Amino acid sequence: MADVLTHHCPNCGGPLTFNPSDQKFHCDYCLSIFTVEDIEQFEAKEKPTAEATSSETDRAKDVDLFLCPSCGAQIVTDHTTAATYCYFCHNPVVLSGRLTGAFLPNKVLPFKIDRKKAVDDFLTWSQKKRFVPKDFFNEQQIEKMTGVYFPYWVVDAETAGSLTGKGTSLRVWVVGDIEYTETKVYQIFRQGKAKIHQLTKNALTKNLQQKMVEGVQPFPIDQAVDFHTEYLAGFQAEKRDIEITELAEQIDHELTEYTKDLLRDTIAGYTTFTPNNQSVTVEKQDNHYMLLPVWLVTYQDSANKTYYYAMNGQTGKVSGVLPISNKRLGLFSGGIFFVLLIIALIVGYFI
Repeated sequence: MADVLTHHCPNCGGPLTFNPSDQKFHCDYCLSIFTVEDIEQFEAKEKPTAEATSSETDRAKDVDLFLCPSCGAQIVTDHTTAATYCYFCHNPVVLSGRLTGAFLPNKVLPFKIDRKKAVDDFLTWSQKKRFVPKDFFNEQQIEKMTGVYFPYWVVDAETAGSLTGKGTSLRVWVVGDIEYTETKVYQIFRQGKAKIHQLTKNALTKNLQQKMVEGVQPFPIDQAVDFHTEYLAGFQAEKRDIEITELAEQIDHELTEYTKDLLRDTIAGYTTFTPNNQSVTVEKQDNHYMLLPVWLVTYQDSANKTYYYAMNGQTGKVSGVLPISNKRLGLFSGGIFFVLLIIALIVGYFI
């Protein structure tokens, strides 16, 4: 079975959670505050660090049942879940076996927006939507708001490309009654190197979650820090189930097209340009496995259709697919009809 851990307060033993406001780790019992260095130094003294083997990682991918280290209750998760809560004692737990070996993230972009601000912004945003059902933003829905780290591949690359083609320059002038046209033809050649940073690709196959995260991009990847499991405390996290090899063709295509566009952008001052030969080589590619932060609220209507609201946990950018209340829409339409009827009666009276 994969390791299940909770980061405990060095002072009182209570569970620690990551606070986005000050980027530190808080104990809700004794109110102590720690840095990631404080926690790791404490845990290093408590027990030696054990390196996970590849076989442990393989087993972790198939395990969906865990025991809470605090109360012993069973925790049932999806096979890609890497951090969650115990539904009985609400203890934050990290399924560390799913984040070891090949599945150990290189970086994590910590939450910058805390839960209070996320809830306030959600209420402000949703209450402006006239036809959204009221229970979409009631107290029970607010309690469902969850901070989730989603897995992504982030690619840095260096490419070399060349481009040849034909350019034309057209000049037209008039002398008396005669119009003259001069066309000059040029052979054009461009060659250069490009550095492409932070090409971000989804690493999770769940379609709904993928749409949620795509809607709140981009993320400030340059603010990502080295991964520590402490950053997951108090949040949920997903483990990747898409490998970089599965994205190789798509990434190569995007790197190639981007390099071609950069070369084309250097060609200016011609009336027309027709490319002949283009070639791009990816000379260097660094792949980084990262976890990126999103606040989520989901909602299911009576027909079991799922709607969602998502917020970028760093920038606050929001996206959503919202339900529509037919009752509220009907009342609004009825009000318009009533106003139009009064106007018609008034017009008819004067006629």
